[in-house]
Amino acid sequence: MTITKFLSFTTLISTVTNSCAFTPVSTKSHLSLMTSSSTELNIAKELDGMIGSDIENGNKPWDPLGVSDYIPPSYARAAELANGRTAMLATVGYVFPKYVFHFNGAVSIDDPIAAIGQADVQWWAQFVIFCASCECFIYQSELNGKTSKGGLEGEPVLDWSGMYPSDAEGRTKIQLQEIKNGRLAMLGIAGMVYNHFVPGATLWSPGF
Repeated sequence: MTITKFLSFTTLISTVTNSCAFTPVSTKSHLSLMTSSSTELNIAKELDGMIGSDIENGNKPWDPLGVSDYIPPSYARAAELANGRTAMLATVGYVFPKYVFHFNGAVSIDDPIAAIGQADVQWWAQFVIFCASCECFIYQSELNGKTSKGGLEGEPVLDWSGMYPSDAEGRTKIQLQEIKNGRLAMLGIAGMVYNHFVPGATLWSPGF
């Protein structure tokens, strides 16, 4: 499998697996969930109350492939948020070193993909430890009743700005904003990486 085919495949899989997190199944799928014994999960009710549907999909549930028949929406939403947050950081990190600021060193700023392999092993070890520490902190905070997934219940794991709303309307609004920004970032970073390996594949690229 060539790198182009691999990237196309992974982008498709990423898009499909995340689609179920933000919009529920069709009416037909709803009926099948309630009447069919082919699946042990009855998750239509959870999907109906999930934040994520908006004007882009007619304010209605959307899961054309029926992925939510097999993956609980709460798991899919947690994965979507994690991927979206990572993609937002990756999108900024992809262009920031070249156009804004970077530390002096031997790592390339003109080729973000090459920079991944140029980073020292010690850096990767520190990065893995840092990520593991963050996950442990989130896990412990959730055991104490906080949340890393937004929503109306529970206080956020981390809110250093003190700007997280305390009212239901404000929390719903900011969660929808985060989900939308994350989805856009996932598409954005996927497009930039794809354009790196297939120049001219996207309409716009950051100039790498």
